[in-house]
Amino acid sequence: MKDAFFLGSSLADLRDFPAEARNEAGFQLRRVQSGLDPENWKPMQGIGAGVREIRIHEKGAFRVIYLATRPEGVYVLHCFQKKTQKTSQQDINMARQRYRLIGE
Repeated sequence: MKDAFFLGSSLADLRDFPAEARNEAGFQLRRVQSGLDPENWKPMQGIGAGVREIRIHEKGAFRVIYLATRPEGVYVLHCFQKKTQKTSQQDINMARQRYRLIGE
């Protein structure tokens, strides 16, 4: 089981999700920590190599952007509620900025 590292405000942002979405995010992150794929995800190559997005549809649309390719653990880059069809540039930039902190 890999450790989880939450960058910036990602843990606080995840804790602000409604209970159902927060529980689902925790379940999916546990799968990732165990070496499995989340049940609903997509690659986010525009942010960085190996970055993926967990898609959660519980009381709205929520996203967890993470990197799991590093041997030391799973890095949670950004957690947010998605309010439009397209991911906002602000959310992409936030994840990209935190990805650079890892040193990829």
